[in-house]
Amino acid sequence: MLKTHRRPRMFVARLDSRTESTPLARYLLRAYLSALPAGDRYSDTAELLLGELFANAVQHSDAPDDCHIEVRFTVTGSRLRLEVHDAGTDHPTLHTPTPDDEHGRGLLLVNELAERWGSANRPGGIGKYVWAHIAPAPGPALVTA
Repeated sequence: MLKTHRRPRMFVARLDSRTESTPLARYLLRAYLSALPAGDRYSDTAELLLGELFANAVQHSDAPDDCHIEVRFTVTGSRLRLEVHDAGTDHPTLHTPTPDDEHGRGLLLVNELAERWGSANRPGGIGKYVWAHIAPAPGPALVTA
């Protein structure tokens, strides 16, 4: 019998809007990626960017504290798409922090490490989502004798 590898479908989870939920979001992403044949090629960058996007949704959203944050992961073509949904209305903007700023570098990381990223209003008019596309890291080089 011929075995075929099927990619996992979109994964969706709703988590409490708390900083303590960030490690759980990263854990869920690791589990999702472990089901992909080359999921480890996304993992380092994806975990870092998901952590930044989730933390931004917790810290900067103007949504009520009892609202959840939704994370979504899917692979389209060879790109991993991360989405972080919240009920807030303020879209993230990239700015350059001063050397004395203690915060404000998360979106710089997203901008540098994601192939593309952006934000959009959620369908239905409540809140927004921030998305990032991540290219797989190059695989190990083949060594020939």
